[in-house]
Amino acid sequence: MKASVVLSLISCLVVPSGARVLGRCNVAKKLHEGGLSNFEGYSLENWVCLAYFESKFNPTAVYDTLHGDYTGYGLFQIRNNDWCDHGKNRCHVSCSALLNPDLKKTIECAKKIVQGKDGMGAWPSWTLNCQNSDTLERWLDGCYL
Repeated sequence: MKASVVLSLISCLVVPSGARVLGRCNVAKKLHEGGLSNFEGYSLENWVCLAYFESKFNPTAVYDTLHGDYTGYGLFQIRNNDWCDHGKNRCHVSCSALLNPDLKKTIECAKKIVQGKDGMGAWPSWTLNCQNSDTLERWLDGCYL
């Protein structure tokens, strides 16, 4: 009995081999190289914070809403109903292209989104967790860019 409990606990801790979660500093480096540092006046710390709260740094994350209103794709959980594939496709990209760990298409699309009237406010998680935060600098602690 104890062995089955231990095995159950271990299976909960094992990350699937297909998971491609990036480290915080790796995300920061890729976003910096992609030109997001101070893009439209938003610091790199804001972008890293957003990536954490949207996908926990998982560039291959895909999440459906409970009511099926939209599906979010990639590091920034870019919505399919406005930005990719079958919706308005304002980024002119397939949603699957937003799942590439190189982040090139994700960054291009995020730049288009943030240039809109809401800026980073287009992501409610940024408004809730990152905007007006007095601890944003922690997102780059120990990262060498």
